[in-house]
Amino acid sequence: MSFLKSILYQSKKYEFPFDHWEYSNALTKDAIDEIIKADIPDVSKHNLNYDGTRAIDGGAAEFREGIASGGAAIKFRCFVTKDNASQFPNLVKFINELQSKEVYEAISKMINKDLSNSYVRIEVICDREGFWLKPHCDIKEKLMSGLIFVNNANEAEDLGTDFYNKNLEKVKTVPYKHNYGYFFTSGPNTWHGMEKKKIIKERRCIQVNYVTFGTDWKVK
Repeated sequence: MSFLKSILYQSKKYEFPFDHWEYSNALTKDAIDEIIKADIPDVSKHNLNYDGTRAIDGGAAEFREGIASGGAAIKFRCFVTKDNASQFPNLVKFINELQSKEVYEAISKMINKDLSNSYVRIEVICDREGFWLKPHCDIKEKLMSGLIFVNNANEAEDLGTDFYNKNLEKVKTVPYKHNYGYFFTSGPNTWHGMEKKKIIKERRCIQVNYVTFGTDWKVK
């Protein structure tokens, strides 16, 4: 269980600017290959601009303008579900590990939140030039939040997630290192985001959440 070994033996807790853990080598090579190969549309090629959120999912308002129903639009987000599981067999194995009692109980102890009735949510992400994410605190329904970076394109390490103090001053950047991740639990003043930075090719990663709302992946 590569994720469990990683958080137990290759992680470090930090208390500034809020409690969070950073860890290494959580993903297998095969899972990384699936993240790299995932086909995620490029926002810029559809006459859209990043707006400081990930809610551009399905297209911005101007993209749907003139379509009475709102339209199907292009999906810019890629959540791993049972419908597309065949495309991501190794990420499904990763999800199955996260669903296991051994793993979610270990994380429950670390973040001091009960995950026994939660659901796993995994999103494959590919950010391109122009992406930014305004400082925000996650909704309380996200019991555990974090990313695992896949720096396959030799991008700069400063492309990691930025952490802010309560005055919204950037005080830390988690380094964008290959197969390197972090997690924390939602709460007041857990401000995080990403400043506008130069992305040469792409910023690949996966978002890892335990959430209270339903997904295809209930913990076991």
